[in-house]
Amino acid sequence: MGNYDFKAIEAKWQDYWEQNRSFAISDDSSKPKYYVLDMFPYPSGAGLHVGHPLGFIASDIVSRYRHLCGFNVLHPMGFDAFGLPAEQYALETGQHPAVTTDVNIKTYQAQLRRIGFAFEPDTTNMRTCDPEYYKWTQWIFLQIFNSWYNLESQAAEPIDTLSARFAQAGSAGVKAYHDFGGSFSAAEWNAMSAKGQAEVLLSYRLAYIAFTEVNWCPALGTVLANDEVINGLSERGGHPIVRKPMRQWAFRMRAYADRLLEGLNRIAWPESVKEHQRNWIGRSEGARVTFDIAGRNEKLEVFTTRPDTLFGATFMVLAPEHPLVDQITTAERHAEVMEYTTWARNRSEVERQQEKKISGKFTGAYAVHPFVEGRTIPIWTADYVLWGYGTGAIMSVPAGDARDHAFALHFGLEIPNIFEGQDVSAAPYEEKHGRLTNSGFLDGMEVKAAISAMIARLEALGIGEGRVNYRLRDPNFSRQRYWGEPFPIVYRDGIPYALPESELPVILPPVDSYTPSGDGEGPLSNLHDWVMMPDGSTRETNTMPGYAGSSWYFLRYFDVKNQDAFCAADKSKYWMNVDLYVGGSEHAVGHLLYSRFWMKVLYDLGHVAHDEPFQRLVNQGMIQGRSNLMYRVHGTNTFLSAGLIEGKEVDALHVDVNIVENDILDLDAVRKWRGGEHKDAEFVTEADGTFRCGWQVEKMGKRYFNVVDPTVICERYGADTLRLYEMFLGPLEDAKPWNTNGIEGSFRFLKKVWNLFTDESNQVALSEEAPTKEELRVLHMTIGKIGQDIENLSMNTSVAQYMIFVNEMGRLKCNKRAILEPFLVLLAPFAPHITEELWQLLGHQDIISKAKWPVYFPEYTKADTINYPVQVNGKVKAQLSIAADLSKEQIEAEVLANAEVQAILQATPLKKLVVVPGRIVNLVV
Repeated sequence: MGNYDFKAIEAKWQDYWEQNRSFAISDDSSKPKYYVLDMFPYPSGAGLHVGHPLGFIASDIVSRYRHLCGFNVLHPMGFDAFGLPAEQYALETGQHPAVTTDVNIKTYQAQLRRIGFAFEPDTTNMRTCDPEYYKWTQWIFLQIFNSWYNLESQAAEPIDTLSARFAQAGSAGVKAYHDFGGSFSAAEWNAMSAKGQAEVLLSYRLAYIAFTEVNWCPALGTVLANDEVINGLSERGGHPIVRKPMRQWAFRMRAYADRLLEGLNRIAWPESVKEHQRNWIGRSEGARVTFDIAGRNEKLEVFTTRPDTLFGATFMVLAPEHPLVDQITTAERHAEVMEYTTWARNRSEVERQQEKKISGKFTGAYAVHPFVEGRTIPIWTADYVLWGYGTGAIMSVPAGDARDHAFALHFGLEIPNIFEGQDVSAAPYEEKHGRLTNSGFLDGMEVKAAISAMIARLEALGIGEGRVNYRLRDPNFSRQRYWGEPFPIVYRDGIPYALPESELPVILPPVDSYTPSGDGEGPLSNLHDWVMMPDGSTRETNTMPGYAGSSWYFLRYFDVKNQDAFCAADKSKYWMNVDLYVGGSEHAVGHLLYSRFWMKVLYDLGHVAHDEPFQRLVNQGMIQGRSNLMYRVHGTNTFLSAGLIEGKEVDALHVDVNIVENDILDLDAVRKWRGGEHKDAEFVTEADGTFRCGWQVEKMGKRYFNVVDPTVICERYGADTLRLYEMFLGPLEDAKPWNTNGIEGSFRFLKKVWNLFTDESNQVALSEEAPTKEELRVLHMTIGKIGQDIENLSMNTSVAQYMIFVNEMGRLKCNKRAILEPFLVLLAPFAPHITEELWQLLGHQDIISKAKWPVYFPEYTKADTINYPVQVNGKVKAQLSIAADLSKEQIEAEVLANAEVQAILQATPLKKLVVVPGRIVNLVV
């Protein structure tokens, strides 16, 4: 038996791949391309644990497989290096974020290299915090800033084309997505000052400034996204959040809502992710309706998808942020209502949408029903209505909407039954529930006709109109942080202007303190000499959010050294879009949506050839930790082995899994663990002297001491073992528990592979004999299955097939080159180091990574004979081996001529013979 020295083998080939740039992309555009991408990792100080490489290993297998199939493959790896964690660490320790980020990246690079990934070498040091990278992030921001959305062409166009139209014909006839509140002639436009024109254009630009309600965290000194807020506290640090209006950059993403929806029909993504995006965009058709407010001049505008239910509206609800709340609330209720709205506004929208507890306050004001004379409708405010959706106000129909119904029940409001034959408690209302009643001109109409009739009546009366509404918000693009991309923007007379491209990149300046200014501005506002420009203008002092660099990074990977463009047009046309994207589903409405938006803008402006960045998306599951527990007798410093705790009152404490093997605790190690806090503890062992731990499956994390460093696994078992084991744990998309105890099986398998090829002196000892039909059958079954499994990302079943192959070769005593050499190529994507070494030992001059994937011949997989179980009245009595190519009639003849069958039929006459070719024979006697 040979010696499988995995440490030496893996170090050798990792050095070789790096020194020879084995996986660099080719400039040969005649070859078919394949672009496989992992979601941009953020290099945290904790480094990788064994759960992190799961998706990377799967994508690497696909990458190596495509190399072997003759593709020009791009499998890159860079780092999403800006963001709040590094800045918070700088605040705590005084170390510059660039320093700690670089240390973290080097740790990740070493860990990834040790696992043997086939990354494109020019990409492995790409990071968003490099000025040569964020120069192009700033450039793309300027493309968005210098654009407007033309509703006629349904595309972004340069802002200069809009200026030209204004100069020629004014605003008349311009169909644009904007928030400008007036109109003007060409003469009025041309008479405006430069500042006046700039103010107007800012209302049309795709990147604009607005005062919006944001999640402000005073302790962190920055704005947080909704998904960074949990139960009113920051996800990082658990600090209180305050909702307040702030000057923010934003993108007019809502202009792209319909195109973002349409694009989902053209990409192969998990349906759950696509549905999440559809719900986030939230397209709905309905009407805007304007209500008078009794005794007041103000008017209340609502959006409803069911204007035909207006006769069933028994109360109105305003979002706590709605400006009318303060204006229309009666004096005697004002203090109570304002206290409530202050509380409600400081809750995140996610919390408000998920909250089951009902809350709200009556303003004391009433809306006037437009069709029922003398009828008024009470106006409430409640946190389940969101300011950013529709008009921030709803007409509530408790007979037809679940939340309205619950609200009405809670506060004792009217719930009339205006739906014929419908239980008022059954909500939400659906078209199948029947016709409307008590609605005058709508009586007897089906739902769709009633909606159309109501919209027509509202429009005729001038109190409403048909509208399409979206839940999608224009995303915030400002952060009051230091560690992020500076904006290429300056202000003159309060108006933002783009810096010329020749001044890019705007370099992030050094600071003495990372502490925010305290007035809502970021740390950069403290740098007076940097903020003030020679011409008297001032720089933007906010920085871009973490998603800025990750919204386009996939466009840089195939042209990382380009100094003249973010990527060359010909390379973009060849490489985009991404063929396979592997990453977590938690980015469904963050990174994935933003990337699609950025890509569409760049497409509109002619910078890229595709408008969707990722053709196929796969969400890998989570590898959960297998925690170990040791049991302390309650109130003592005595620990009991797991087999001794029955009937005892014990406390279960987590213990570091790295000092436990097969659930047996290393007692010397635990006494030294955590500064020796257990050095004086008593450990009561089993009869055999071992101390056994308990275990449970939970999230992998430092607090549970169940983090397993992949480098430790590689050191002990090898990278190929780690790769095989992670793929063997279960389907890629499923969550599965890590168990270091189970990795031995994968390690033993690789030793069996080594021994298939080598003798005791580690020399290749293969036969040149021609293979048998059975050997070819096993090989081609494996070729067909592995290829299909990799295409389907069914990696766990591939590993099972490898094991079947090796076992079959052992059974057949096969050591033939014609069979085992192709198998090495099949195994190479999963276990690249051992296969490279054996390939070289077989005498090949080039690496196995440049070999060709074996051709699958299905005719070899057909067996010469089939083993038929012979049943008598449903019970198996015999086994017959019959030629595989016989007809049903020939099989029946073979069965009846068989001596064992004839013996059975001598005792009992045959009533019926049932033959299922290829499967079974059944005698009915």
